[in-house]
Amino acid sequence: MMRTFQLAIRRTFLGGLVLSACSAFPQSGPSSLSAMYKPAADQLIAGSLADEQGYADLTYLCDHIGKRISGSEPLLRAIAWASDTMKQEGLVNVHTQPATVPHWVRGEESGEIVAPVTRKLHLLGLGMSVATPPAGLTADAVVVPDFDALQKLGRAGVEGKIVVFNAPYKGYGQTVMYRVAGASQAAALGAVGVLVRSITPLAAQLPHTGTLQYDAKQPKIPAAAISIEDALMLARLQAEGKPVRVHFQMQAHLEAPVPAANVIGELVGSEHPEQVVVIGGHIDSWDVGQGAQDDGSGIMATLAAMHMIQKSGLKPKRTIRLVFWVNEENGGAGGTAYAAALTPEQLRNHVAALEMDGGAEAPVGYGYGASSGGSGFRRARPGVQPPPPAPLSEGEVHSLALLQEIASLLGPVGATTVKPGGGGSDISPLMAAGVPGLGEMTTVAHYFDWHHTEADTLDKVDPVEFRKNVASVAVMTYVLADMPETLAGHKGAGEE
Repeated sequence: MMRTFQLAIRRTFLGGLVLSACSAFPQSGPSSLSAMYKPAADQLIAGSLADEQGYADLTYLCDHIGKRISGSEPLLRAIAWASDTMKQEGLVNVHTQPATVPHWVRGEESGEIVAPVTRKLHLLGLGMSVATPPAGLTADAVVVPDFDALQKLGRAGVEGKIVVFNAPYKGYGQTVMYRVAGASQAAALGAVGVLVRSITPLAAQLPHTGTLQYDAKQPKIPAAAISIEDALMLARLQAEGKPVRVHFQMQAHLEAPVPAANVIGELVGSEHPEQVVVIGGHIDSWDVGQGAQDDGSGIMATLAAMHMIQKSGLKPKRTIRLVFWVNEENGGAGGTAYAAALTPEQLRNHVAALEMDGGAEAPVGYGYGASSGGSGFRRARPGVQPPPPAPLSEGEVHSLALLQEIASLLGPVGATTVKPGGGGSDISPLMAAGVPGLGEMTTVAHYFDWHHTEADTLDKVDPVEFRKNVASVAVMTYVLADMPETLAGHKGAGEE
């Protein structure tokens, strides 16, 4: 999911483009949208809530293909299957767009406490980590609650040790920095390895993986996630005052990058086919579980929404383009490749980008990535607070009102909230160029209970909630592709 702190992506040709709240169509006040599109919205909602194909597609993806990490054979099978499925479900101009992706291999891994007690650790290596020595790594552990405590220990307290980050969960965005940047922060003080308390509110002896980002200026040291319970026990043992010693072994390594692809299909606009509303999610997943919520639910719900628009007979004025982006989890190659392939004119004609990468629990609405400060997709930097959201321009305020009008049509599925700040990792290169970005929001009531774990399986996706997401995306996408105006974008939104 939601690789919230993706690698910074900057392209020179993206630099100076900003979209505004104007279009080739006559402008109309936002108060007219709800009345204009209520019949279409009601039709799409009714059809989506009765649909069975979307969940059947998700079932096949999870049970017959399963986990789909970049560089793997299952990912290539998923790409081929997705292309065939788009064609079967009525999309046109279906094709794959090449992207070169990293090939990180987990290998065997294990861990244990060896003193003052012996106990197995529930351990899962972090994505893109390096390996331990072949025989593993054994060292005294030092448990810290945050980066400030680490810095207070200094090199004298850290060198030669395994740092355990026991950071309490304070929400994904606030806590994930320990997973992303913890290894390099510890390495800078001489640590030889890192264990990170899993980024989740649920203590269920379940480790959560996810990508880390090495600082090129620091040594690369092996890093793994451990369960909440294990992190808390290590902290208790340390509090007893006796040395705590840990052993862990990882075979993780990077192989040569390999070819993969985005999967793209369209419903061509009836009046302005050159103008594009792009929607989708990411087709890759981690190498655990089935990638059901993250992000199988996103790609299958957006496909079902496209199919519902096509099946309804509604013909939007603009083209709706569905993209299953590749390599969101550990590199962002798909989003980069998609943006890089666009000419400046094609980029200007992208009137909106919508990503679904928060699972398919009950939908609540959308985040509008109107300002760079409020986009919410920035890299974690220890001790550095992100800037406050930039004030909305007049065009962005107007666009927010337009989106609120559209969301008022989504009362039957509960997705009526629109707030500034949103988007997604895959669409962040487009947002950086000024394309208005939207992130579909759900309750995420349990999403981070199983996020990036063996438990991210089909049974976690409720069919009724899944269909509500289909309805929400179908209505929002159709209206964006058909309404008289376009949204305002903000240059730099979604950037680091």
